[in-house]
Amino acid sequence: MSAAPAIFVRDLRKLFHVRERRPGLLGAVKGLFTAPVRQIPAVDGLSFSIAPGERVAFLGPNGAGKSTTIKLLTGILTPTSGEALVLGLEPHRDRRRLGASIGTVFGQRSTLWYHLPVRDSFELLRHVYGVEPTTFRRRLDDLIASFGIGALLDRPVRRLSLGERMRCEIVASLLHAPAVLFLDEPTIGLDVTAKAGLRDLVKDLSVRDGTTVLLTSHDTGDMERVCERAIVIHEGRLLLDRPVSALRSTWLRRKVVTLVTQEREPALLFDGVTVRTSEPHRLVLELDLDRVPVDRVVAEALRSLHLDDLTVEDPPMEEIVKALYAGARGAGGAGAAS
Repeated sequence: MSAAPAIFVRDLRKLFHVRERRPGLLGAVKGLFTAPVRQIPAVDGLSFSIAPGERVAFLGPNGAGKSTTIKLLTGILTPTSGEALVLGLEPHRDRRRLGASIGTVFGQRSTLWYHLPVRDSFELLRHVYGVEPTTFRRRLDDLIASFGIGALLDRPVRRLSLGERMRCEIVASLLHAPAVLFLDEPTIGLDVTAKAGLRDLVKDLSVRDGTTVLLTSHDTGDMERVCERAIVIHEGRLLLDRPVSALRSTWLRRKVVTLVTQEREPALLFDGVTVRTSEPHRLVLELDLDRVPVDRVVAEALRSLHLDDLTVEDPPMEEIVKALYAGARGAGGAGAAS
């Protein structure tokens, strides 16, 4: 008999009620009482399920409904209709019980106390979650070693770099050994090295502990390095639900390479490479991976140009979603899954 889903969503909807604004001061005052109210769907009939231990990327452009869905699944918001279960609990009805079994990280919000040393924040969270002291020490020691934050424990949170703070934020979310971890844009603002390190740590911890991970991001690198499955939504509705390997082989076939050079007018010609932008000392290329591998282009750039910097990235999520949307429509359904 298969285990119950860690996360189950069926026909989930969240409508926000917005009063239409009228021009001018008098119009604004009258609008408080007489302006018509519009219903704006942020989540519009969403359905999916996630098995225990799965690592799922939750993707889409700005305004797609990703963060609203996370808030519904953590009990911060109440759904307008439909069903949402996390670990068998209704988040908005059982928020206190659910909070003891889930961890959350919002990339632009901190759960750590800004002026306190990191160690003190962790200790306060131990009391919040009611973790027994011996269990807490053992768990914290393990996380400190895994995330390499030993040197940060006695430093006030305000003195941490963004990458250091995000590592500590994720440790804070894991102190009570949650069964489900929600990560909302955990790598936003991080440099390439910090992103890679954080991704590997999250994946390794999930594999080791069997933690279910739902990760929202605009960065497809987060998806490729951490997750085994991707759910893509658009305008609050399911667009695609696919294994990451299927997305990679079908749609993630382009890379963007940025070269910063000592040459004022850099040039690099390859079959399968198009120039996105060309500026003094800077060249941005788009690679078709079916025609030319990244390492060949990088090797040629190192050989023929004097480089001050080089980055390899995925195209913006908005471009990928457009391609996914076109592909889904061509396949005969936006919600098709394999």
